[in-house]
Amino acid sequence: MPTLFRFLAILAILGGLVFAGMFALATFVQPTPREMSVTIPASKLQPSGR
Repeated sequence: MPTLFRFLAILAILGGLVFAGMFALATFVQPTPREMSVTIPASKLQPSGR
């Protein structure tokens, strides 16, 4: 049974590290806003002739 507890403890530690990393990225990294343009083909704008 100690192997199961060790396995669960390792999973909990890894999960905590992942959560801490995501929290740090969300808190300390500031995204830079910028313009975005997407080209839409003319065939997508025309209604289909059914």
